[in-house]
Amino acid sequence: MGKEKDIGSWLLIALATLLLLILLVLPLVLVAHEALARGIRVYLAAISDPFAIKALSLTLMATVIAVALNTLFGLASAWLLTKYDFHGKALIGALIDLPFAISPVVAGLFFVVLFGRMSPLFPLLREAHVQVLFAVPAVVLATVFVTFPFITRELVPVMESQGRSEEEAAATLGASGWQTFWHVTLPNIRWALLYGVILAAARAMGEFGAVSVVSGHIRGRTNTLPLHIEILYNEYNFTAAFAVASLLVVMAVVLLVARNAVEWRAKRGMHHGD
Repeated sequence: MGKEKDIGSWLLIALATLLLLILLVLPLVLVAHEALARGIRVYLAAISDPFAIKALSLTLMATVIAVALNTLFGLASAWLLTKYDFHGKALIGALIDLPFAISPVVAGLFFVVLFGRMSPLFPLLREAHVQVLFAVPAVVLATVFVTFPFITRELVPVMESQGRSEEEAAATLGASGWQTFWHVTLPNIRWALLYGVILAAARAMGEFGAVSVVSGHIRGRTNTLPLHIEILYNEYNFTAAFAVASLLVVMAVVLLVARNAVEWRAKRGMHHGD
């Protein structure tokens, strides 16, 4: 019986490894192969193209802004959901999860309706000479929306498991709300917060659907890296498309390593009481 169980375990491990190789490792190898198919000079020319550099800078800018805003929101909303009891708490939790439930394309259409020519806001925006749609603000807003829940959903379980006793004790000793957060709450949630930041950044860099709807695909202005890759591929410039795609792969691998490092550090901290 034990021998059959061992054989079954090894078969499952082998099957899982094979699936990982086919679905994850093999595509990465093929991307690298296609990116370098015409030599290193063509590869360097593709990733140093002004449009590619502009797309990379816009992707990084939108990611940084989205992660920064959602970090502030995530901390505030997680604190609200775990430290206070009030009517409508479940509704707020459900609304925070909304970007998980709807298609990014639908989210993009929401911004088109909100800021487009048919919106009541459009005359005010036009009078103020503010362009949202088909401009950088729309790209940033779409990125913020799709990454909205990540940090909150990483923080809530951790803060719920810790309860409120430490914060209540700090308040009893005369600590202000800011002092309680900085010296009591934040040290307890720092690894969950960092983990959520990494997940949000990874999601932001790879966003396509919502950004595609609101950006207008203006080359050199509103194209992020995923949109730039699509344009290159549609133009049958496959080598350049895979070369630029390799930039996203590298950034994804860096974030993956960072995520694993955070997980390892958090588990180590739990064992040592840190």
